[in-house]
Amino acid sequence: MADPSTPLDSTESAPQVDNPFLSNKTRNYALGLLTVGYCFNFIDRQLLSILQEAIKLDLGLSDGQLGLLTGFAFAMFYVSAGIPIARWADKGNRRNIVAYAIGIWSFMTAISGLAQNYLQLFLARIGVGIGEAGGSPPSHSIISDIFPPEKRATAISIYSTGVNVGILFGFLFGGWLNEFFGWRVAFAVVGAPGILIAIIIRYTLKEPIRGLSEGRVVNTAVAPLGDVLGLLWSRRSFRHMAIAAGLNAFAAYGTVNWQASFFIRSHEMSTGELGTWLALSSGLLGAIGILGGGIIADQIADQVGTTPPPEVRVELHQTSEAMPPMAGMPSDMARRHMAMMDMQISSVEMTIAVAMGDNSWLNVSTRFHHPPYQVGWTALATFGVTSFLIAITLWFALGQLTGPL
Repeated sequence: MADPSTPLDSTESAPQVDNPFLSNKTRNYALGLLTVGYCFNFIDRQLLSILQEAIKLDLGLSDGQLGLLTGFAFAMFYVSAGIPIARWADKGNRRNIVAYAIGIWSFMTAISGLAQNYLQLFLARIGVGIGEAGGSPPSHSIISDIFPPEKRATAISIYSTGVNVGILFGFLFGGWLNEFFGWRVAFAVVGAPGILIAIIIRYTLKEPIRGLSEGRVVNTAVAPLGDVLGLLWSRRSFRHMAIAAGLNAFAAYGTVNWQASFFIRSHEMSTGELGTWLALSSGLLGAIGILGGGIIADQIADQVGTTPPPEVRVELHQTSEAMPPMAGMPSDMARRHMAMMDMQISSVEMTIAVAMGDNSWLNVSTRFHHPPYQVGWTALATFGVTSFLIAITLWFALGQLTGPL
């Protein structure tokens, strides 16, 4: 079996390849297109949270059923579909996978507005979760093969702003569309454009050559899943990073999926007004933080170097918007497996956080009539403890980066 890190300029005759991403124009076009696709990922994902009060009233749902829609229905199938899709991306055409994924989740979002009962909406959310599982892993891999290590953190951070830009437009469009036209129209209007994006990606984006940005020939043979799991478990830094990502997802998704309901019930805000405020706070400011983190990471990489020793050539990839991208790591098969597995652990924690039935803080306020400020301080204390645990876990993880990952 060929060594996946064989350099193209070795004594062996290097194959003549046509690199479609030699110019900055083509690289930036690909990055922009993938970022737009990632925006729709989070537009469709977060749309339900701003619409769920209207959906609850229309379909007669309980908070427990809403929790299953925003948590279990999405996350468990996101997890279960993610690993096989990532392994497919290791050897298949990543551009096509991204296009198919965007088309599937956009279509399932659009038809969510046709749901006449809870089961139909539940199945539509499962479809959204399966589709979105195929978006980020191949996109990360494509970006890593397009951009050299010294520019990769900035590129990944630009791509990752799709999280907050998607949240921004999801809250903004969802809130006002629901206020003027209803939640069913909101799903259709927001979901339909993603299908067009999928077509554009399929027919205008070229599949990059694996490993070319690092001058390496990549072996596309898929490693056995057991070997991948064994490798991940052997890396102490990965275990710490995965736990930290899970804790972050536990707090972040549990908050973002219920904060709209909290403000609507406790402060009687309309979805249009609330969507505007949440778009600015969660979307705009978060995007600035992500982009800044990537730029800083590239500057640090310029100072300390971007080429790790051979024994640490595995990327611990970014798994949430709270973690700055790791700069300068090679785009090999082991990196893609690790990025995917890291994301799955985060998604499991997301399921626990969101699908536990009735949202505890919301119920404390509405069922026991505690003042909102008391509930807010209690929730803030809990979120602060979780954030402290994230910081401690990341501290231990970073402490392991001086040795083998």
